[in-house]
Amino acid sequence: MADAELTVYGASWCTDCRRAKKFLGEQRVHYHWVDIEQDPEGQALVERLNDGKRIIPTIQFADGSILVEPSNAELAAKLGLQTRAKMSYYDLIIVGGGPAGLTTALYAAREGIETLVIEQSGLGGQAGVTERLDNFPGFPDGIGGAEFADRLAQQARRFGVEMLQAQSVTGLRAEEESRYVTTADGHEYGACAVLIATGSTYRRLGVPGEDDFIGAGIHFCATCDGPFYKGDEVAVIGGGNSAGEESLFLTRFASKVTILVRGEQMSASKLVIDKVKENEQIAIHPNVEVVAFTGEGKLKGVTIRDRASGAEEAIHPKGVFVFIGLTPNSEWVPAEVKRDAQGFILTGPALETSVSGVFAAGDVRVGSTKQAASAAGEGATAALGIRDYLRRM
Repeated sequence: MADAELTVYGASWCTDCRRAKKFLGEQRVHYHWVDIEQDPEGQALVERLNDGKRIIPTIQFADGSILVEPSNAELAAKLGLQTRAKMSYYDLIIVGGGPAGLTTALYAAREGIETLVIEQSGLGGQAGVTERLDNFPGFPDGIGGAEFADRLAQQARRFGVEMLQAQSVTGLRAEEESRYVTTADGHEYGACAVLIATGSTYRRLGVPGEDDFIGAGIHFCATCDGPFYKGDEVAVIGGGNSAGEESLFLTRFASKVTILVRGEQMSASKLVIDKVKENEQIAIHPNVEVVAFTGEGKLKGVTIRDRASGAEEAIHPKGVFVFIGLTPNSEWVPAEVKRDAQGFILTGPALETSVSGVFAAGDVRVGSTKQAASAAGEGATAALGIRDYLRRM
């Protein structure tokens, strides 16, 4: 999305402020942040705009207009995002606008399949908020995550794909030959086929500063972002197999990796723990928890607390990688669509689920590799399976 000159006035403790900032970040809308508790002029402006009341967040736009404590829907409307579809029925509805969903969309649209994409966050998915993609085929010098997402969306639009942004899907049902999805604003849209490409969410720590530095020092993918820390010291948060394996991978680039573990020891398999302990570049720091991230624009420090003594200290890794698990975004999917114990969707060879005409691709699916290139590949596979399914109808 084009840059929007706007200023968010708020405070670090304000949950609505964090929600608004998260929404703007997801839509890749740049903004100025003013903490009114640290900026007297900002506090005075908020009071003047709100008849003497200190109401936050107060968001001021380039044209002088303001929104006070806006909902995500109000922000979407102000930013001109399309949140309602032009028609009520399509050949294909894709829930999720990441690499898997958008690749399916452009493949399908080229086949003349009328396609609607519904994305609750920003188009491009997690790839769009990755600092840089250095391992996607065809980009020898790498490409910024936001630019990659914008190009993918533009390519899909070129083939006539309709896209809704800042709109979440709350339900899915089958009726005869049709499939229907319900959106959060109460609308229902029908299609001959539906693709679920809602991805998964990296579990967050939920501590102050975390949202502010995602992609600016805080990462969730060592393969994607590890190469940016050549010769630097980094920290890994987590104690399971993923934390251990990704720490080992990071030693290819980082000079030192410190693993921050909440428990007395790592919970990874003995094989992984042994490999970690054998690596001189890795140090394990047990029985600690992260309580805050600090910095200005970029991550500068991590405040950790000893869980036994309560003592706090600041460490200063160049980057932090969080590996505390993944949650599939499938909570809205009906029980008829079979999932594994963790909630990831089961699919057949053509990526069709247990419900005829409902497909799944990308990180929400069992067996996905959580990489943008493979998500795009699954999107192409899903498009071909959907094409064959529509031909049989």
